[in-house]
Amino acid sequence: MPNNIHSSSASTVEQDPSAKKPGGWRAIKYILGNETFEKLASMSLISNITVYLQTNYNLGGVLLVNIVTIWSGSNNVTSLLGAFVSDAYLGRFRTLLVGSIASLLGMLIMTLTAGIHQLRPSSCSDPPNCPQPQGWQFCVLFAALTLLSIGAGGIRPCNIAFGADQFDTTTEKGRAQLESFFNWWYFSFTVALVVVLTGVVYIQTNVSWVLGFAIPTACLAFSITLFLLGRRSYIYIKPAGSVFSDMAKVVVAACRKRCFSVEPGCEHNYYDPPLMIKLKRTNRFKCLDRAALITEPSHELQEQGTPKNGWRLCSLQQVEQLKCLIAILPVCVSGIACFISMDQQNTFGILQAIQMNKSVGPYFKMPPAWMNITSMLALSLWILIYERLYIPVATKIAGKVKRLTLQQRIKTGIVMSILCMLVAGSVEKRRRELALKHDSFVSPMSLLTLLPQYALSGLTEAFAAVAIMEFFTNQMPESMRTVAGAAFFLSLSVASYVSSLVINIIHRVTKRTGNSPWLGGHDLNKNRLDYYYYIIAGLGAVNFVYFSFFASHFVVNTTVAETGVKDVRLENVVVGNSANLPRRESIDEEKGLERPNTS
Repeated sequence: MPNNIHSSSASTVEQDPSAKKPGGWRAIKYILGNETFEKLASMSLISNITVYLQTNYNLGGVLLVNIVTIWSGSNNVTSLLGAFVSDAYLGRFRTLLVGSIASLLGMLIMTLTAGIHQLRPSSCSDPPNCPQPQGWQFCVLFAALTLLSIGAGGIRPCNIAFGADQFDTTTEKGRAQLESFFNWWYFSFTVALVVVLTGVVYIQTNVSWVLGFAIPTACLAFSITLFLLGRRSYIYIKPAGSVFSDMAKVVVAACRKRCFSVEPGCEHNYYDPPLMIKLKRTNRFKCLDRAALITEPSHELQEQGTPKNGWRLCSLQQVEQLKCLIAILPVCVSGIACFISMDQQNTFGILQAIQMNKSVGPYFKMPPAWMNITSMLALSLWILIYERLYIPVATKIAGKVKRLTLQQRIKTGIVMSILCMLVAGSVEKRRRELALKHDSFVSPMSLLTLLPQYALSGLTEAFAAVAIMEFFTNQMPESMRTVAGAAFFLSLSVASYVSSLVINIIHRVTKRTGNSPWLGGHDLNKNRLDYYYYIIAGLGAVNFVYFSFFASHFVVNTTVAETGVKDVRLENVVVGNSANLPRRESIDEEKGLERPNTS
């Protein structure tokens, strides 16, 4: 089988000449199908886990919120491990498959916890003095959540990257397809989730938790089957070694040579071996260039010109890969602050819904977890309007393809996150006042009053999350797409951990200084959740200033099609003197791209 270099110097694409041309939208339908049903399974649990743990495990207050937020964060932090395993050993296809199987096993155990009452504490008949889970019951629960986290770690960093691998971005058509892929990736599974979750969540809450967990378990099994059915249509990229270990080597090597100067004018030789595909040398973060500095050739290089110790001497290619990751960190910080507000709806937003009037009409009670559907609908509606209405109209008026810039979309998302918390605080204040006025655990305020804050949360995701995911993927070379996916989900993970940290700090501080803590306990009416929401809104305002005056300068307002973000093939590259590089203030240099020498 011929090998076609597609993304990195050590990565090859395997193709069967006798089969139809792999990749493209033909392969994407299987990948999106797998993602859709996997999300159905995971989101049916994520959306309702707060209710499940409260009603079946008798958990509440800060402990409940900590379990949910830490598990949510773990789902994302395992993405780093998944990215490493994918790049170094298994490849994206096998990592996705292993992750899907782990998720299936996790959902099977969750179904057993719902079906076997011995795996849970006995039902609560005297709130708030409810029996708590025993240690071994917690172990079973955490085993299921751990398997689901492992599954998420295999699926999340690889699904987007594996989908992006199916497009040939060396062509204008491929770049245009990739540009639309991000939005349609979000849109396709969100629409399916809205359609199906309405039924699954309702079954979980009002019919049977066993049946409600069995349905997503079956969907996971179907997603694995669908994914395997498309195996002959995929473009496979062989694992070429993880860039994470290379990045660690760069940091260590640069620290070892911290005494050497790399300022312009200093004559130094750098280790720059010939590669078929290569990143351009940039002048940013020059302190890292020390890692590629050849100080003692006889001690650092073997006779064939390769390093004797990779932790002492790295190539300029390895250095530039680390620079690419560092360059997205300012936007990553802004994304973390933005995602914190999104996290609140899966925990405190659901707890609000539990203590509100859930009646819609005389006969129907809405499940609290249905509030998450509002966020998905808002996200899907905006993407549909943006792709099918805004872009065609704006393009027709401007006479060229016209899209909102990444800066505009991220800023809009930050504003939406601030508005979401302000609205949530106002609604909670009114909900609490009415509950106390009627001396009732459940406020007479309608559950539907939560719709605006959930809609704003969905718009935060539609603007900020999609834009940041696109930024991470486009600002990295194709050989680091898995790293881009891991960085995005790591941002979500850090947001969950920071949210948990803020909750615990506020709980402890207010418990010491006031009559009752703002957060904690089984009854929100005794807390001041509205104050907490206003604090998160304040953090959002600080984030807006930070992004506007600092992080936004790291965002290049161009699209993939305009810049052709990719690794470029080089010829006749040799190890030599790299001092006094001319500084080019171009988009290519900002993204670390090097063009072939045509002289």
